[in-house]
Amino acid sequence: MTTIALYATDTMADWEYGYLTAGLAMAREQDPDANRLIIASETGEAITTMGGLRITPDMAVPDLPALDALILPGAPSWDSGHDPVLRLAAELVAAGTPIAAICGATLGVARAGLLDDRPHTSNAAEFLTQATEYRGAEHYRDEKAVTDGTVITAGGVSPLEFAKLVFERLNVFPQPVVDAWYGLYTTGERKYYDQLAGA
Repeated sequence: MTTIALYATDTMADWEYGYLTAGLAMAREQDPDANRLIIASETGEAITTMGGLRITPDMAVPDLPALDALILPGAPSWDSGHDPVLRLAAELVAAGTPIAAICGATLGVARAGLLDDRPHTSNAAEFLTQATEYRGAEHYRDEKAVTDGTVITAGGVSPLEFAKLVFERLNVFPQPVVDAWYGLYTTGERKYYDQLAGA
């Protein structure tokens, strides 16, 4: 079983992780042992998303078990703080365990120095320069989502591409299923629905 943690923080952007968490749930419908999704906030206390949803996490970040992946959604607050989860992210990256950051969370991982020496993306190149600790501008890619195998990054308007890279990195589905899923949600074409249903 793959153990995945979703970091929950106040004002996190609801649309940025929705495709991903729904896809993980779809995998669990096929195989209950496919993955385990844990919701963790900095202290374990409830948070309120940007859309006003109240989420009660399973635990605090320091109490997380060994992980196979860490998901960091965006929020307006990533320009400071979030130290416990950023320390965890750095430890995971050092161990070769994937982390995935989207939108504002890319600013957080830039502050932690995790984008200094690998290809990455964000909302825009200049967005990351808000982090004075950031030294990775030469590795910035003007793409929807980027992975180097360990760190996955995406802009806030690319939740599908973000989810796709996570699915592929964690082998959540066979590649033909990922391709059909992505085709369906990017085009709405019936052929992709049929491929997905057939798979």
